[in-house]
Amino acid sequence: MPRRTPSSANLISLADEDAVRDAVWASILGLWKTVNTLTRLRPSRRKTYRVSIFGSARIRPRTKAYAETRRMAEALAAMGCDIITGGGPGLMQAANQGAKAARRGRSYGILVDLPFEQQSNAFVTESFAHETFFTRLHQFVITSDAFVVTPGGIGTVLETMMIWQLLQVRHLTDTPLVLVGPMWPGLVDWARTAMLTTEPPLASRTDLDIPVCVEDADAAVAVVRAHHRTWKANRGTPR
Repeated sequence: MPRRTPSSANLISLADEDAVRDAVWASILGLWKTVNTLTRLRPSRRKTYRVSIFGSARIRPRTKAYAETRRMAEALAAMGCDIITGGGPGLMQAANQGAKAARRGRSYGILVDLPFEQQSNAFVTESFAHETFFTRLHQFVITSDAFVVTPGGIGTVLETMMIWQLLQVRHLTDTPLVLVGPMWPGLVDWARTAMLTTEPPLASRTDLDIPVCVEDADAAVAVVRAHHRTWKANRGTPR
């Protein structure tokens, strides 16, 4: 079969900056479309149930929040769950440490390139590195069966809102979003007050029922355990 060569009409001169810019942009859009298509693929059956735990990088060991997060992750791992975190210090480390202590399942870290967090914590058994928050969050989304949010700052709020919004628009379904501790009910209450008192309302009441606020680690484990039991009954078939 004769080899096809591009016609001169389709060639772009590097001197034509506008045309080069358009070609690069079209190529980027094409790559995004390819990635979106590939991420639609799912295994026929999930081997293990995976829980992503979000939380602050600033909270140190020997604090109550650290101990509670570690204990919660250990209990979840003892159930047979893999634990996924951002792989950094603080409550991410606490969760990975708890998972490793259970000696069951895997302890993952999904990192992002930051000037002050270059290495995964010592308790991660398998890590993935991303250069952007966007691809990192996407990996959390496609690999997790439940999300548990511990105390955290702006990054933790970003992660929480991303999952909340995906559940709202049903890009995620049947996926628990559990907010642990006293700081989160205030956020949900603010959303109810700010979004439901306008005309028209800025969200539906059911949207604001998506996050489940619980007081402590034991209550969070109970929520995930109930969902895990259903998942096991369905043998981990993809959603």
